[in-house]
Amino acid sequence: MQDQYNPRDVEQAAQAHWQARDAYRVTEDASRKKFYACSMLPYPSGKLHMGHVRNYTINDMLTRYLRMNGYNVLMPMGWDAFGLPAENAAMKNKVPPAQWTYANIAHMKGQMQAMGLAIDWSREVATCSPDYYKWNQWLFLKMLEAGIAERRTQVVNWDPVDQTVLANEQVIDGRGWRSGALVEKREIPGYYLKITKYADELLDHVQHHLPGWPERVRLMQENWIGKSEGVRFAFPHEIRDASGALIQDGRLYVFTTRADTIMGVTFCAVAPEHPLATHAAAGNPELAAFIERCKQGGTTEAELALKDKEGLPTGLTVTHPLTGQPVPVWVGNYVLMSYGDGAVMGVPAHDERDFAFAKKYALPIQQVVAVEGETYSTEAWAEWYADKQRGRCIASGVLDGLPYQAAVDKVAELLAAKGLGEKKTTWRLRDWGISRQRYWGTPIPIIHCDDCGAVPVPEQDLPVVLPEDLIPDGSGNPLNKCESFLKVDCPRCGQPARRETDTMDTFVDSSWYFMRYCDPKRDDKMVAEGAQYWMPMDQYIGGIEHAILHLLYARFWTKVMRDLGLVKVDEPFTKLLTQGMVLNHIYSRRTDKGGIEYFWPHDVENLYDDQGRITGAKLKSDGSAVTYEGVGTMSKSKNNGVDPQELIDRYGADTARLFTMFASPPEATLEWNDAGVEGAHRFLRRVWNYAQAHRDLPAKMLMPGLATEIIWHAAPAEVKKLRLEIYRLLQQATHDYERMQYNTVVSACMKMLNALESFDARTPQDADYAAWAVGEGLGILLRVLYPACPHLTHSLWSELGYAARFGDLLDAPWPLVDEAALVQDEIELVLQVNGKLRGAIKVAANADKATIEAAALAAPEFAKFGEGKPPKKIVVVPGRLVNVVV
Repeated sequence: MQDQYNPRDVEQAAQAHWQARDAYRVTEDASRKKFYACSMLPYPSGKLHMGHVRNYTINDMLTRYLRMNGYNVLMPMGWDAFGLPAENAAMKNKVPPAQWTYANIAHMKGQMQAMGLAIDWSREVATCSPDYYKWNQWLFLKMLEAGIAERRTQVVNWDPVDQTVLANEQVIDGRGWRSGALVEKREIPGYYLKITKYADELLDHVQHHLPGWPERVRLMQENWIGKSEGVRFAFPHEIRDASGALIQDGRLYVFTTRADTIMGVTFCAVAPEHPLATHAAAGNPELAAFIERCKQGGTTEAELALKDKEGLPTGLTVTHPLTGQPVPVWVGNYVLMSYGDGAVMGVPAHDERDFAFAKKYALPIQQVVAVEGETYSTEAWAEWYADKQRGRCIASGVLDGLPYQAAVDKVAELLAAKGLGEKKTTWRLRDWGISRQRYWGTPIPIIHCDDCGAVPVPEQDLPVVLPEDLIPDGSGNPLNKCESFLKVDCPRCGQPARRETDTMDTFVDSSWYFMRYCDPKRDDKMVAEGAQYWMPMDQYIGGIEHAILHLLYARFWTKVMRDLGLVKVDEPFTKLLTQGMVLNHIYSRRTDKGGIEYFWPHDVENLYDDQGRITGAKLKSDGSAVTYEGVGTMSKSKNNGVDPQELIDRYGADTARLFTMFASPPEATLEWNDAGVEGAHRFLRRVWNYAQAHRDLPAKMLMPGLATEIIWHAAPAEVKKLRLEIYRLLQQATHDYERMQYNTVVSACMKMLNALESFDARTPQDADYAAWAVGEGLGILLRVLYPACPHLTHSLWSELGYAARFGDLLDAPWPLVDEAALVQDEIELVLQVNGKLRGAIKVAANADKATIEAAALAAPEFAKFGEGKPPKKIVVVPGRLVNVVV
């Protein structure tokens, strides 16, 4: 055993041992209780970041703890390897994306192995591998057969720089999330998956069948699915196009959940792409220009909610379906053509957005709902204006006096009688467009024939293999120029045809990889027996940024696989943990040219106020001032990231793991602290030094002929006190492991070491008891610390001789609490005099009230603070305190 703790030597030896044992290979075993714990697979960007370290250490601690408790635990890993970043890197470096991707995978895998993660690498998958994406293609064809996938034309967000379709969430402030280019609206054909077919089930399950998910994630999913029950109805009109035909058959349809306010409609607003907007713009240059500006704007509801609401009148009117009055039509930048019918009714009196719009453009505001005791004013918006629980209809004719639901029912009845409307349920969720005009992705298995049209690739010809030697140059999809890929005979007629060059959205790759881990090497089936054993996943771990789309698509994909008979589960993930982000301090200043220069935290010295708060900073090199921006997510661009490899090289993987677990609970954000890292390393050195100083004690603990029940019954008080503290902490740590609160687990380990270091057997005759207690306590500490710091604890466990009795630490049993050790002979109670803390008294654990009262009155603290007065009353709170009132 080394005298000094050398992390590099310790970790290399431990990893070599595990590799020689093939320690983490897992097989299905029906005789053992299974547990499938999985972290969201990373994109192979080239280097791990501290978010990865935190995520995977959480998973690793769970895996190791459960294995010690007898579970058959699967912890796999793979690579979300397709995508636009690889293409961008390929253009920059002038190498094929495949070359860049595979090199990054190799490097990041080495970093993960250096962390000592208990990953079963025999199940590794890379989504860019043909033996993986073959099954993307196969299931897509099955979806085509089942009518779940279809080809259709739709207006999409087009990034003119990256030359690809963007999902709504990939458009930020009207610009592409990667290129920053102004996004255009284009109408192009593509393939769509009918996720809306599963909307009811997706919503019901997230509301009622996922109790192991965080409430906020379930709510985010629920809102994204967006079920709304209301009335869809039409405003009739006589607006005709250039040919004289009624536009949209003379009906402007809208959907509303507030049909009770229909008599308060003072305008209608349509999306910039709406046919009425297009018609009006034909003779109105100002409106045409406004519509073009709108097309450059943001396309998500969240973005539109933050933007100023703008509009222009079209000069057109439609007819109110119940009053017959004309209603002006406006074009609004806040109306989305992709939702509903691309038009909304404007009720400024009872909708906050419409209220702001009406105030801005001086449109009428007509109150039609009242709440008793409230006075309406058009001067400023009040929350009760939209209150449908307390509201009653006014100024609404036959609706007057009706509450919300009765009014909605009546309006639906009146509209139905006119043939203009009906009750309807709508969804925010839209079908999933998976076509991407990119190269580095799963080829869509379709062949285009002039005679036969779009023909599916025969199943026996899968996979359609993506050429890996192409280098994108920014001029569009290089597959369009690759004759060897493009040219193919039609599977139906045999005539020359061409392959589809669109590839699949990379969310497809991540929607089922966790299933493939269960049967990673099967070339005859997408999933097989392994999925029946391992699924559903017991614990999924990943960032909150994936709370909507990835999880929603994975849930949808699972339900499709179920309906096609591939799996038997309804939901893929039983429990979900969304770990917090890793934050660090940000320092910057303006350059002479107006740009922003960022500085590494280690190059900066903070300035503090009297309360210890950071007020500013200066460079260590020259003392010049820099701006302190607070803390934010680690980012290369802001020079506030921490390279895990540098941390491992300097302190060892165990220190990196320990700090990320101790600094905050898994769900909370973690603020980086160099001093905290130093502190974690000092603690591990203390553990090593303590073990080194007591290296002969485990042998003493294993002495034959010593019956534990006799030893502890006769043990001196100090030994019993140590065991009490160790087992109390073990009890708490076990509880914290079960609820995945790993920061308090680490805290318990630190307290265990403190208890061991401060233990003193005091007399030579207590030596045997001391040896046994220390050996027992150290063995418990190593097992509790092991899931967080497997290398150091593995080394000490072996060197100290514990492995001879309990086996390899990897499979050592979790320590059980000795309930007898928690039974105290003597307890300490707080002593108060007149309610004020004055000291403490010790009494027998089973002392009755009279004995406790007597001990309190005999205490020197009572003699001092009781001022010689007789007690009026003595209050005893069992196990806690005694208060003497004089």
